[in-house]
Amino acid sequence: MDIHAVLKSLPHRFPFLLVDRVLAVEANKYIHALKNVTINEPFFPGHFPNHPVMPG
Repeated sequence: MDIHAVLKSLPHRFPFLLVDRVLAVEANKYIHALKNVTINEPFFPGHFPNHPVMPG
């Protein structure tokens, strides 16, 4: 599922759309997805300043 299909399937938008591509889905069991992360993500500047760690 590419980003266009993801956007049709989810109500979330930037900055809370944390899925770029869905790789696999088994209904009611799992979903495998990708999020392309860059240093420009809006949460990095304020999450441990000068130590960019992905919040989790």
